[in-house]
Amino acid sequence: MYEVTVDAGFSSGHYLRNYRGKCENPHGHNYKVRVTLTGRELDATGLLLDFKLLKQVMRPVIERIDHQMLNDLEPFTEINPSAENLARYFYDETSTQLAEMTEGRVRVKDCTIWETDATTATYYE
Repeated sequence: MYEVTVDAGFSSGHYLRNYRGKCENPHGHNYKVRVTLTGRELDATGLLLDFKLLKQVMRPVIERIDHQMLNDLEPFTEINPSAENLARYFYDETSTQLAEMTEGRVRVKDCTIWETDATTATYYE
């Protein structure tokens, strides 16, 4: 198996519903997201996926939430914009694009969100 990984950053605000503590109030984070891909076969160039293409896959997901109040955006109007749910959001959004782009040759292995330098949440299937 091969893996490739790209990290990116974005800044967003959020608050947690049904939570007791400081995070129930609106606040912001400078997030970092890591998307790792996996696959058994390389393309004709010898790449699992060009890093540039993975960045292009991540860009619209980031642009949609960067400098936004996450609670105002679907699906976070219904589910809490926790680091765990953000990790799944990135997983789902990038998986859909990659399935079409690579005809299933490459899949998302996992997505990790850094809410702070010391706290992360990861989603995988």
